[in-house]
Amino acid sequence: MRILVTGGTGYIGSHTVVELQQKGIEVIIVDNLSNSNITVVEAIESISGFRPEFEKLDLSDAQLTADFFKRHAEINSVIHFAASKAVGESVEKPLMYYHNNLVSLINVLKGMNENHIHNFVFSSSCTVYGQPEELPVTEKAPIQIAESPYGNTKQISEEIISDTIKASDLKGIALRYFNPIGAHSSAKIGELPLGIPNNLMPFITQTAIGKRECLSVFGDDYDTPDGTAIRDYIHVVDLAKAHVVAVERMINNKMKLNMEYFNLGTGKGSSVMEVINSFEKTTAEKLNYKIVGRRTGDILKVWADTSFANIELGWKAEKTLDEMTLSAWKWEQNLNKD
Repeated sequence: MRILVTGGTGYIGSHTVVELQQKGIEVIIVDNLSNSNITVVEAIESISGFRPEFEKLDLSDAQLTADFFKRHAEINSVIHFAASKAVGESVEKPLMYYHNNLVSLINVLKGMNENHIHNFVFSSSCTVYGQPEELPVTEKAPIQIAESPYGNTKQISEEIISDTIKASDLKGIALRYFNPIGAHSSAKIGELPLGIPNNLMPFITQTAIGKRECLSVFGDDYDTPDGTAIRDYIHVVDLAKAHVVAVERMINNKMKLNMEYFNLGTGKGSSVMEVINSFEKTTAEKLNYKIVGRRTGDILKVWADTSFANIELGWKAEKTLDEMTLSAWKWEQNLNKD
């Protein structure tokens, strides 16, 4: 088995590569390193004992992508992470998001079709649900109008994949993540955004370590118990393991439909303040934070009904919020140990 992992030096991609390799699966990574670092390849090797093949490539370049697939006819499955992923940035730079996220997807699907690669796992997002009418949100929940260009690219991507599957031999699984945080227990890989973080957890750890002066909490006037927005936070290693299960489901012909959708979360919502409190408790570090105005594109609250993934995939998130925040801190400390 040989699997292409696009965006494989990124946060979720790198953890997934480790889990695949630990199952004895051969991996090739393609990444343009726009939001990751080549040193991640060495970190993966130090954890798993296997060095994944790596090619630096921008998948939004149609010719380069086509050439790549022609050179690698031995690939039998693709896990597609490569995409720009920050909600706030997508509001500021919508055209960049539509170009990066949709053109690269189209090029990958073309390459798969032309080279008879049939198994496709897509890195989707709970943002496809917008602000759900009912919580917890199931896979049958109506797709609301997206709150951000990022969320819209995930909705459109799912439609592109579904339409492609109807017209080809492709099979697809869209994994709709909730909010991944935390890091590998080795502290050798974790969330490493280039520049100012757009996600909560790296901003927390960078503030605690002294890289950032203050953490901004976007809004304390939401209709939630403590006024801060609620998300379903899931440990990145739990999330990575779900990708291995999804690929094995395809290869072992266990899919019930040619296109399947699964929510990946813990099934429990935690507020921004609860994450901050967990971090302060597990690390004994006091955070400097301030309440600021709401951020455009953010939704009020969302958490998953994960029962379908639990039953159908035989997968369940296992790690607690305290384990997530502590592992993220150990990763940050390891990054700054020199």
